[in-house]
Amino acid sequence: MTLPAVLFRKPDIVQRRWAQIFWSCVTVAVLAGCDPSLTGDAPAGIKPQARPDRPPAAKPMPEPPTPSNAAIELERYYARVEEDLLARGLLRTDGGGVDTPFTEAMLARNFERIALAEEYTRGAGLQPSSGALGEIKKWTIPVRIGVTFGTSVSEADRATDTKTLASYTRRLARVSGHPIAFVSTNPNFHVLVMGEDDKDELRQTLNQIAPGMEPSSRAIFANLPRSIHCLVVAFADSSTGNDYRQAVALVRAEHPPLTRKACFHEELAQGLGLANDDQNARPSIFNDDEEFALLTTHDEMLLKILYDPRLTPGMTAIQARPIIRRLALEATGGGSS
Repeated sequence: MTLPAVLFRKPDIVQRRWAQIFWSCVTVAVLAGCDPSLTGDAPAGIKPQARPDRPPAAKPMPEPPTPSNAAIELERYYARVEEDLLARGLLRTDGGGVDTPFTEAMLARNFERIALAEEYTRGAGLQPSSGALGEIKKWTIPVRIGVTFGTSVSEADRATDTKTLASYTRRLARVSGHPIAFVSTNPNFHVLVMGEDDKDELRQTLNQIAPGMEPSSRAIFANLPRSIHCLVVAFADSSTGNDYRQAVALVRAEHPPLTRKACFHEELAQGLGLANDDQNARPSIFNDDEEFALLTTHDEMLLKILYDPRLTPGMTAIQARPIIRRLALEATGGGSS
């Protein structure tokens, strides 16, 4: 594992393997066939057949344990934050409209700031980066997104989150043109939905899925400040690499529904290579003003540009700029491929 690019969604606003039940039908048949009382009379020369058993009903998932006072307070806090943002007309879900126009020049400029710069210095935790433009970073292998839930997450929330992630994954694949799938086994993009009461579970999960994660990044996961709603760390081949091979995102279990969905939208997109936030990007979720909660049409264009094969990992801003301008023109309808 190498030095990660640390990507965060700022506010103010392990893998769980699917349980499988196996029925030993052969064993049941053999045992039943050995007891004449279970078979009744049968014609000579014909082996009695066991009556097929009805598969046992799946055991319901136990209810999460009673949340701690700290978890309850976090849940109340994030509910108040979401209510306040909504009351101010923020956390929009409309994707942008006539009130948020942008040109191909604005799109190209926003792409450079969001895809080529990083919000935090690699391997330095929460230390802000210099803001300088770096290189193109993205996945060149298929992305397999999987979710792991903490014990504190209810069965209803698990079902909702799974449905949200599966749908959003299909959207990301369609928009980017890159192979991205939601999987139940062997993910390389881990989404952890865990809360305050799942810290021990979180540490154990990180030990399993990212044993080489740097201490600075691991410490942030283990002691996430309340001011950070969710985060993602993407890993490349080497400390200077730009080909992502693994990512780990953490979404707090205490979030209300819209904030939770907003975290999924931003962290997955950032983990694909749209690593930075910029105050001038609009309409966009890559902006700390929280105007938009969900991926916008503008952001879809950014993702499409990033995964165009004409842009390759490691390209500098100078190398990429003419291509970015051409792709921005095409994305806004001003040109063709």
